[in-house]
Amino acid sequence: MEIVLASRNKKKAAEIERILAGSPITVLTLDDFPNCPDVEEDADTFDGNALKKARAIAACTGRAAFSDDSGLEVEALSGAPGVYSARYAGPNANDADNLQKLLAAMQDIPEERRAARFVCAIAFVQPNGDEHVFWGYAEGAIGREPKGVSGFGYDPVFYPSGHARTFAEMTATEKDAMSHRRKALEKLAEFLGFLF
Repeated sequence: MEIVLASRNKKKAAEIERILAGSPITVLTLDDFPNCPDVEEDADTFDGNALKKARAIAACTGRAAFSDDSGLEVEALSGAPGVYSARYAGPNANDADNLQKLLAAMQDIPEERRAARFVCAIAFVQPNGDEHVFWGYAEGAIGREPKGVSGFGYDPVFYPSGHARTFAEMTATEKDAMSHRRKALEKLAEFLGFLF
């Protein structure tokens, strides 16, 4: 089964393709449909952004499309950066800027209050308007300094529950096995009648 991923984020696409490898799902990307628009993520919820992108790409391609919106929720920061994770330090921020702002905000937070989770909402939309959202979570805590060079985003400061290494210190296979994105993709695949 072919589904169009409504994203031009190459790191995200690579992670999704790794997770779905071996399943009957073939991921097409927007590189295969260069005429489709860039869709602005301006909703105030993860599922709102995911649905907006998937709807636009399903309409553009006439094919089933899916989109993920994901981010980091930190308990001590009342859920921030949340839906603004990619632009936490400003509209032109990069991963390093966002990490620096997060660590500054967490500087005086004690260990027992550093709980956080990665959240992923995957929207699946068919051209006939049928749509569903699937959620995945990775629970953990925020460290005090970046560690590791793998992954992207907040991976260097996120310690998944029960582990002494950050996502960025793990191999892609190790991270993929427990990631929020995998958990949401598993629910999508199950809905489509596949197990992997």
